[in-house]
Amino acid sequence: MTAPRPRQDPLRDPRFFADPYPTYDQLRERCPVQRIPTGSGGHHAYLITGHAEAREAFTDPRLSKDTARFFADRPSNRDLHPAISRNMLASDPPTHTRHRRVATPLFTTGRVRALRPYITRVVDDLTTAWQPGKEVDLVAELALPLPITMICELLGVPEPDRAELATWSHALFDATDTNIVDAASHRIGDYLTDLVATARATPGEGPLHSLVRDCEEGDLDRDETVSLAALLIVAGHETTTHFIGNAVLALLRHPEAFDRLRRDPDLIPGALDELLRYDSPVSVATFRHSTENLNIGGTDIPAGFPVLIAPGAANRDPAQFPHPDHLDLDRDATGHLSFGHGIHRCPGAPWPGPRQKPPSAPW
Repeated sequence: MTAPRPRQDPLRDPRFFADPYPTYDQLRERCPVQRIPTGSGGHHAYLITGHAEAREAFTDPRLSKDTARFFADRPSNRDLHPAISRNMLASDPPTHTRHRRVATPLFTTGRVRALRPYITRVVDDLTTAWQPGKEVDLVAELALPLPITMICELLGVPEPDRAELATWSHALFDATDTNIVDAASHRIGDYLTDLVATARATPGEGPLHSLVRDCEEGDLDRDETVSLAALLIVAGHETTTHFIGNAVLALLRHPEAFDRLRRDPDLIPGALDELLRYDSPVSVATFRHSTENLNIGGTDIPAGFPVLIAPGAANRDPAQFPHPDHLDLDRDATGHLSFGHGIHRCPGAPWPGPRQKPPSAPW
């Protein structure tokens, strides 16, 4: 089957940035797997917007995440630090398996539960200054500082360094200038290289020392340890920030649902899956490319092409979730793909504990 092809990159349309879901609906209705132009340089990729097709693609070993392999014979003027460009997200088994074996225990339900008193204290500290009736920038005053504080605590990053580390992490995603992005990657990579080197050289029982020991036992070398630490900070920080912002915005736009959660906070754990489905913190998953010819959803994908899986679109697929544009707190949304699926599913999925009652907040 040959899918219809848009003439321009639909993911760069200003209307997409304002509200991606009408664009996703049009693309999915046309064909859930289709070739689209990417950027302005005449390049193309395959975009997957259907839920069944996305779930299949997430588990297909012919779709590689090894970015170094894809770009090996393609010229580039980028200068990302290796800790950012070569990490667990950009690898396949067996390298990915070694990294994930170390990363997964960091986010077990038990470990997250042990951090709950600290999480609650941080939330209370961040919201103490909020005054009833006064306007608050939720992103700046909670959604940004909370996850970076949690992850830095998990890794044992000294408190005086956390604000600067958050600034560098934010620049990786928000800067439109690739030189700024590359420079931020080196600041993060260099900082974490020094931090890991100090932990390896000095005995201790702190979180970073535990991570270093886990990496050594998991056969990760120094550079791989640095890349894992960088991934935890960068990926965990941004996605959690997006989720907090998206979830609260959805509730503000659905005051009846918001009031219901206020009246009965015990409903919150079940509601989190629906909030993750309704407005995914990751609209398009990280880079994949086809290593051989394959067919997904009736569409032929040749070898050597980037493949973009869109959880944001898959989570609004009416074939999986009836009336997908409706926020329904009673819906069973556990099949959402906001954390991905398969061997690359986000190891931080238990964070902040979707099945657990979260810390209290003033709203």
